Amino acid sequence: MITDSFTYIAVLIFIAAVLIYLPKLFPGKGAQRFFSFVPPVVLIYIGMMALCTLKVWDLPATSAAYSSLKNPLLYAMLFIMLLRCDMRKIVRLGGKMLTGFFAAAASVLVGFLAAFAIMSGVLGEDAWKPLGALCGSWMGGGGNMLAIQAALDISESEMAYALVMDSICGTLYIMFALWAIGFAGKFNRWTKADTRAIDSVGAALKAEAAADKRPLTWQNIALLLGSGLLASALCTKLGDIIAGYAPFFDRATWTVLAITVLGIILAMTPFGKLRGTEEISNVLLYIVIALIASRADLSAVGNAPAWLLTGFIILAVHAGIMVLLAKLLKLDIFTCAVASLANIGGTATAPVLAGAYSSALVPVGIIMALLGYVVGTGGGLLTAQLMSMI
Repeated sequence: MITDSFTYIAVLIFIAAVLIYLPKLFPGKGAQRFFSFVPPVVLIYIGMMALCTLKVWDLPATSAAYSSLKNPLLYAMLFIMLLRCDMRKIVRLGGKMLTGFFAAAASVLVGFLAAFAIMSGVLGEDAWKPLGALCGSWMGGGGNMLAIQAALDISESEMAYALVMDSICGTLYIMFALWAIGFAGKFNRWTKADTRAIDSVGAALKAEAAADKRPLTWQNIALLLGSGLLASALCTKLGDIIAGYAPFFDRATWTVLAITVLGIILAMTPFGKLRGTEEISNVLLYIVIALIASRADLSAVGNAPAWLLTGFIILAVHAGIMVLLAKLLKLDIFTCAVASLANIGGTATAPVLAGAYSSALVPVGIIMALLGYVVGTGGGLLTAQLMSMI
């Protein structure tokens, strides 16, 4: 059993790195098909929770290292990730793409409210907290879920249920979406969708990305990493100050909001165009995910079937609403599926699905998923508050 804090952190990062690297070690078609359905982020969730359950490390002995690193790294990750969210580019997606995205986000919210109303008696009165964190993930990504956990002060044992739902329900839904994209022709004819605008936006974005030949330098990495850590420290202090004057949100919520505003503003400046934001934010994201999953002891998760059923109810409501809206608004399957996975799967899966439809539209999937990071934290917190009133 690991009791040393440094060894604990080193083992977490090493295991996460190995799991992330697996797709490169096994480039065969069968392995890649497996990783398209079970991406490394899911393997990290499952692996860390399994090791925690097997008592590979001592939770009390390593708690200080976890507490001192999780939130600062989380805030730094959010800041660097949001530097990729240039709102001017997102507007270029056009009305239908944005309609599809916000329809998907709204249907996720409705799904959570409906599922909680049905299952709250089984899940418990405080279930709205981990469900709210999961909603942040299913509107944006893992970073949003972790931000909401910090904002609502959700314990690791409570988060275990959300992590299980995210891993199992989310993975099965991603598999379903990738399967459904194969019926694009039939779906588009059924909804009578016009895909010309989407195809032109995708081609323009691909050309813009191909024109950027700047190399990733170690100076960029140092500047972005240092800026992220400094932004984390300063916004934490700012969150403390604001919470003293506006106590209707706690300091963690104000810190997350401050990080979000700062990141969005700087994304529209030359600083947001530095190469390396994707690479560094992804590294920090996987480290934070490994940290949070390492505190989830599955031996304490005795009510998992009810939580999984709740997850499937949420996704069924979400998918049903999206199909209905597609027919009413004449949305194509690309808009619906990528908007859905931009919420449920985030940047790890929306570009994959976009590429399965057309390689020219991969940038659209990326930008749609990045928009989820902007709305995920606020949407999850709103959903959590609405569930708390049911």
